[in-house]
Amino acid sequence: MTTQTDTRAKLPPMPHAPSTGHPADFVAKVLQNVRGTLPITIEQIDMMLRLITAARGDQISTFLDLGCGNGVLSAAILDEHPNARGILVDFSATVLDAAHRQLEAHARRVEFLEADFQKRLWVRRVAPHAPLDVVVSGFAIHHLPDARKREIYAEIFELLGPEGIFINIEHVSSATRWTESLSDDYMIDLIFGEQIKSSPRKTRAAVAREYYSHATKEGTVLAPLEVQCDWLREAGFESVDCYLKVLELAVFGGQKPGE
Repeated sequence: MTTQTDTRAKLPPMPHAPSTGHPADFVAKVLQNVRGTLPITIEQIDMMLRLITAARGDQISTFLDLGCGNGVLSAAILDEHPNARGILVDFSATVLDAAHRQLEAHARRVEFLEADFQKRLWVRRVAPHAPLDVVVSGFAIHHLPDARKREIYAEIFELLGPEGIFINIEHVSSATRWTESLSDDYMIDLIFGEQIKSSPRKTRAAVAREYYSHATKEGTVLAPLEVQCDWLREAGFESVDCYLKVLELAVFGGQKPGE
């Protein structure tokens, strides 16, 4: 099993990609486009909600959605916990606008913060809302260099209150080239299944060529799941585990100890 980070990425420009130099991840784009229609995505969100309830019960006052995208994770938490208040953070004003529209029904229970979590200063924006009961993130942290991933896990730990939980729905590197190939085939099948609805003449081979054409050594750095779990333990988290995983798509995290 390799313990090296994976610099492979599929990187077409995102429709809302900012001009700040942040890479836009192809897998995240695919999952964003089909979120809610894939069984694995439904199960990821279900597992997130189960973990939150197991850790906190109904005692959720404030949660943070880091790299919130269009707000789909926040929507699930707000629906499940009617007394909870959400803080949504992203570095793109365009993305936050999309989240605002997604969560219009919960407008009084959410706050949107434009902050670049690639830099430590993001913590200052969120700190007034701490201690947090829950922090969730979906396909956002893997954009960061490994050293920054490690730092941000420690920053999240400090923002959480006692028994607060962090859940990361994320794209991780494969343990072997064989499983990486399986993961690529899986993603190509998912993309093909979606694209054929709007482009019936498009072949799977064409989708595969597009997919692999975005592979680059200068894009997203995927880190092994086991290594990231070790970083969480080093930050102070307990009950660190991978709660759900299908190839390179993982739900993992941990809980801050109680007082």
